[in-house]
Amino acid sequence: MSAEPASPGKARLLIFLLPLAVFLGLAAMFLIQLYSGRDTSVVPSALIGEPAPKTDLPPLEGTHLPGLSSAAFAGKVTLVNVWGSWCVPCRQEHPLLLELARDERIVIAGMNYKDEPENALRYLGDLGNPYDMIGVDRSGRTAIDWGVYGVPETFLVGSDGDIRYKHVGPLTPQSVAEELMPRIEKALSAR
Repeated sequence: MSAEPASPGKARLLIFLLPLAVFLGLAAMFLIQLYSGRDTSVVPSALIGEPAPKTDLPPLEGTHLPGLSSAAFAGKVTLVNVWGSWCVPCRQEHPLLLELARDERIVIAGMNYKDEPENALRYLGDLGNPYDMIGVDRSGRTAIDWGVYGVPETFLVGSDGDIRYKHVGPLTPQSVAEELMPRIEKALSAR
């Protein structure tokens, strides 16, 4: 015996209900994530505790600063900030980087990501330059090696050259005070 074909009314109802069920399932997953209280700026990184990727980026012409080289991390606690002049959140965090630059115990390195040199120079001229070195990553290849998801991102590299911390998105006063500074202090005491 063969099964009876579904009536046209049941088929239309199924066609209507199936996408609705999928939509409701996805909406439920997004709501659970949204209200979980999980900090979305914390992205797991396989690089935490590992040596910083081999880096050798040319300097940003017109700054008279050295480029970004992994050799420069040796013996210093370094904050590597990935930024671009076209990045609005980078502008939001920039005053915090200027403030961090006053701390002479750490080195602040900039990785200028997929930017035009004249735009990067204008950005630094307008907002100030917190960086001790700036490497230009025109192709974005080095950022991929670092596991960058998007800009801005900030990495803390210990004096041993290992990545100690990664912050995705713009730094905020709260993230600097509660997350970054305690890790900087810990990295400095491990020298």
